[in-house]
Amino acid sequence: MICAGIDAGSRTIKVVLLDAGNSRVLASGIADQGIEQNDLALGLLGRLLDEQGLRRGDLRRVVATGYGRKLIDAADERITEITCHGRGVRHLLPETRSVVDIGGQDSKILRLNGDGNVADFVMNDRCAAGTGRFLEVVATRLGVRLSLLGELASRSRRPAAISSMCVVFAETEIIGLLASGTSPEDIAAGVQRAIASRVASMAGASLATPIAFTGGVALVPGMDRALESALGKPVAIAPDPQTTGALGAALLAAQRRPESR
Repeated sequence: MICAGIDAGSRTIKVVLLDAGNSRVLASGIADQGIEQNDLALGLLGRLLDEQGLRRGDLRRVVATGYGRKLIDAADERITEITCHGRGVRHLLPETRSVVDIGGQDSKILRLNGDGNVADFVMNDRCAAGTGRFLEVVATRLGVRLSLLGELASRSRRPAAISSMCVVFAETEIIGLLASGTSPEDIAAGVQRAIASRVASMAGASLATPIAFTGGVALVPGMDRALESALGKPVAIAPDPQTTGALGAALLAAQRRPESR
């Protein structure tokens, strides 16, 4: 039987198709978020099913998560992203005790207990500082694609000190740094350090290891090293870190008792 997890995040929609019998991922996909979240999610789900030679009727159960989960009509159940991210990481990296998830519009830290379940969490969803949106703003200001920001930062010799933890004020600060002759490389590296420091401050007390890094920002080269420096502990990037929540949703769907669709 086939199950699906849909993560309707703030910046992207992720879908995972799972073979419920052996918990094997059959397919996964990502699409940019938009106004018609339900249509975008159904379109991505339909494309993945077509690629696997499957139909909607072949789905045993669908679980939705993320900010837009309540808008996904195809969902049989809606579960918070905290629970789904924890379940996804537990499947991929069973020994994980802490999760740092940095997405487009929020960042969160999960603490897992010995059974791999979420014991507690802290989230920043009120300010774009410390999120992927911060990196997007910086990339635009520096005139580079977001995918190249990490490469730019890797060439830094003296990372700039970014003191502002508000995106608006930080952008103004970056403009001033550029005007004073600070290199784009040093600014990019400074921003990575600033985001990592913000996340470390959220963590408060020391995080238990192993620590897994998930979310779209985990794909930015150098962010894992910046986190390791800020936390003082090793950080492992989860496999396919953007789809961890959707994977967790699909795994939870597989655990539920099937219902007539």
